[in-house]
Amino acid sequence: MTEIINGLITATTPMNMLLCFIGTFVGTLVGVLPGIGPMGAMAILIPATFKITPVGSIIMLAGIYYGAQYGGSTTSILLNIPGEASSVVTCLDGHQMAVQGRAGAALGIAAFGSLIAGIFATIGITLVAKPLASIALNFGPPEYFGLVCLGLTLIIYLAQKSVEKAVMSGLIGLIISWVGMDNVTGLGRFTFGMNELNDGIGIIIVAMGLFGIAEVLINVEESVKPEFVRTKLKNLFPNLQEWRKSIGPITRGSLLGFFLGILPGGGGIIASFTSYGLEKRISKHPERFGTGEIAGVAGPESANNAAAQGGFIPLLSLGIPPNGPIALIMAALIIHGVQPGPLLFKEHPDIFWGVIASMLIGNLWLILLNLPLIPLWVKVLKVPSWILFPLILIFCIIGAYSMSASIFELKLLLGFGVLGYFMRKFDFEPAPLILGYILGPLLENSLQQSLAMSQGSFTIFVTRPIAAACLGIALLLYLSILIPSVKRRLKKFENLEIT
Repeated sequence: MTEIINGLITATTPMNMLLCFIGTFVGTLVGVLPGIGPMGAMAILIPATFKITPVGSIIMLAGIYYGAQYGGSTTSILLNIPGEASSVVTCLDGHQMAVQGRAGAALGIAAFGSLIAGIFATIGITLVAKPLASIALNFGPPEYFGLVCLGLTLIIYLAQKSVEKAVMSGLIGLIISWVGMDNVTGLGRFTFGMNELNDGIGIIIVAMGLFGIAEVLINVEESVKPEFVRTKLKNLFPNLQEWRKSIGPITRGSLLGFFLGILPGGGGIIASFTSYGLEKRISKHPERFGTGEIAGVAGPESANNAAAQGGFIPLLSLGIPPNGPIALIMAALIIHGVQPGPLLFKEHPDIFWGVIASMLIGNLWLILLNLPLIPLWVKVLKVPSWILFPLILIFCIIGAYSMSASIFELKLLLGFGVLGYFMRKFDFEPAPLILGYILGPLLENSLQQSLAMSQGSFTIFVTRPIAAACLGIALLLYLSILIPSVKRRLKKFENLEIT
């Protein structure tokens, strides 16, 4: 109890309250604006956290992440365009409610459902994270190597299209993470004789290029003109009948989203779709889904917010990010000299408990931002792209240049922007690349330390039960995904030969 009180004291300092507000405001904004997404916003704003305390930085970045889950529902309901990927399923019933003149009820239940789910997830983190970290304190380098290998299986779960392309993106991320001086030999790797690469490539450059610059290039090429539903935004507080229909979906969505958020690759997208499928399956009138059923808004919106906050458990307890946005938060912690994982509780309790307490405050901020300011978000959606995209470019350039005042860094930024553009054009997803980049150094260091312990023998990974179990599960997960994919390709090849 004392730790939670100390966390509230940390989170309620004027500066941290302001940073929490800024994070949730920006998160709502990027959730409302289709295409930018929380990863792009976080990548752009990480340089702005260099002069902020570590706890303040993570409070702000976390606010952007779970705030985007709130904001995404606004465009889904009013425009039938998901501002955030996890709000795709909200379009099905939310927009139909808006068409029927019930936009206020849809927006209200989305906001209140997200608030309830956020509070539930915050309590869940408090109960689960610390015991999990206590178990992880017994881990040595071999166990961490197995855990990181298991964490890299997230790459196949982050694949929304081709698993093979996701694995290739992850491998590229690993290679990029190993650019620079080797920790053991002191020799340069993948530097191609350029001294500027001896210190490696910073996460800021990689993230802002892949998500900031590339997003602008894609949106300029494929601009979408939104069509607004003309309806009065009134009755934002759902009536008693709407609450009766929604309380069950909100409860189930909160539970489901929280546990899916903890799992590798769970995240808001899977949670929202799973919640929608569950509600439709147990409904007495499944035929009403897709025609403006309020349960089809309440369940998914609760699930994606609970999943966003549940994803902090593996990061804070084990030092393993379960998805792309959490990987960027992990990168921000490392930049500030803080290693997330089981020792975080002992070495930086202010960060752990402060961030958790800030989520309670952030969810309250989001209610104030989402309901009274809906007319403002509608006006923001009308901002022309020729104003918005140059501003994003300016933020990216300033952020990259402020790190080292190097023109070479700007060239790298542009290079990763072009890489991100072509990755999207050829259906290569950038999130697995970021995950590979973040976990690459952890994989290498734990491997080197393990082999030093065993005097070069790889049997240490078999004789240590936890390490062997993690590696075995990781191998099975990869095979379970890749073997069916290979079989499908072989079958297509055989059909071609026959014809």
